[in-house]
Amino acid sequence: MSSDWEAVALTAQLAAVTTLLLLLIGSPVAWWLARSKHPMKPLVEAVVALPLVLPPTVLGFYLLVFLNPDSVLGSLWLQLTDETLTFSFAGLVVASLVYSLPFMVQPLQTAFAAIGDDFLEAAATMRASPVDRFFSLVLPLTRRGYLAAATLTFAHTVGEFGVVLMIGGNIPGETRVLSIAIFEHVEMVNYPAAHSLSLGLLLFSFVVLAVVYGLNRRPVAGIR
Repeated sequence: MSSDWEAVALTAQLAAVTTLLLLLIGSPVAWWLARSKHPMKPLVEAVVALPLVLPPTVLGFYLLVFLNPDSVLGSLWLQLTDETLTFSFAGLVVASLVYSLPFMVQPLQTAFAAIGDDFLEAAATMRASPVDRFFSLVLPLTRRGYLAAATLTFAHTVGEFGVVLMIGGNIPGETRVLSIAIFEHVEMVNYPAAHSLSLGLLLFSFVVLAVVYGLNRRPVAGIR
């Protein structure tokens, strides 16, 4: 069905946008968590990991309250774009950023923490700036961590259901993503269509996990 392919395309777009934005947002957060000894670090880690244990409907409800047109952010967005954050693609992106945050930050934090201090100290003695050290040293050493984090984030966003349903509802071409399409087919007792989409997600998830576990098997030179 064309509507199902539309849902697949919208899901891929949402996952890609979310992954790219979280690469920018998650990198400094993961670096700080990996290298900092600040007493507030456990609290920040707890906030980052909260979506892992919080029921999606609970998270979706509070995001719905936070993003509605009567809230500060929702009202500002409405004034700037003449559109609401709730029940829109932009709202799905915001919700996905929150819900997939730990899937980006935690693998990067592990990769950053594994870098030996000797490498960073040696680069510092050669007067390399923090930006130079990151792009010439940290990034190459953590490329597998970045690939794993991006892959997990993309896959997790593809499989979202509770949060996207609360924030976006089921608007064709706007918020009807793949998981919502499967749910709709089941409600309509259209099991063949639900099976086809579900099997595609199952195979996709298996491949993603196989890639991530394969990346984690071999150590990277320069990481302790």
